[in-house]
Formats: sequence, C-alpha cells, structure tokens
Amino acid sequence: MLWIKAFHILFVISWFAGLFYLPRIFVNLAMEKDTATTERLLLMARKLYRFMTVLAIPALALGLYLWLVVGIGKGPGNGWMHAKLTCVLLLIGYHHACGSLLKKFEKGINQRSHFWFRWFNEVPVILLLIVLIMVVVKPF
Repeated sequence: MLWIKAFHILFVISWFAGLFYLPRIFVNLAMEKDTATTERLLLMARKLYRFMTVLAIPALALGLYLWLVVGIGKGPGNGWMHAKLTCVLLLIGYHHACGSLLKKFEKGINQRSHFWFRWFNEVPVILLLIVLIMVVVKPF
C-alpha cells in the first residue's frame, strides 16, 4: 500500500505542476501580439496539456484504488474524504476548463484578459490547500 501511496503522491505532484504552469502560459498568450511567439506558446501549451492529462490518469486511478480497495477514508468519521473528493472533482473540471481555454487560444477567439488568467491561476492553489488540510489534518 505504501508503494501505491508514493506513486499516487508522485503523479498528483506532477499533475499539479501542469495545473500551475499552463494558466501562466495563458497569461502570456493573452498579452502576446507577436505571431511567432504566440505559436511557440501554443505549442508549449498543447504539449503541456497532453502531458498533464497523461499524469492525471494514474493520479486519479491510484487515488481511487487507495479509497475503494485499500479503504482509506471509508467508514464513519471520514467526512474529510468527501471534502477531498469534492475538491478532486473541481480539479478535474479545472483541468477540462484549461483544455477548453487552450482550444479558444488555438482558434484565436480568446476574450479574457491576462488579468483574468492571473486569478484563474490561483484556483488550483486554493484547492490544493484544502486537499492537503483534509488529508493531513482530517478535521472531520
């Protein structure tokens, strides 16, 4: 079980690296006027989105295994797991939203400012903080 936990944590950290960095690329794309630079940023964003999607799959699969098979977070007194899973679902939605925003940039139809993307970039930080508190502190 400890090997599974270790790999779960590794893939979650790797997935979050993408969740933190891709919106930063969006900030730059929203400010960029040069076509060549825009194309280079789009290439980076596409590769990063593909890579972080590949990393999210084992992170989620191993987490489900720990919960459903090993039993971590099951039973009474584990309300923290429900809060964590809610955050995980929101993170999956955030990941999907990043893909949708990337498609808008690729089509040249982004309507959002770099300032909006700077705030959008903070969402995974807040969700990660909540998840960490739920997993480590287990407040309920």
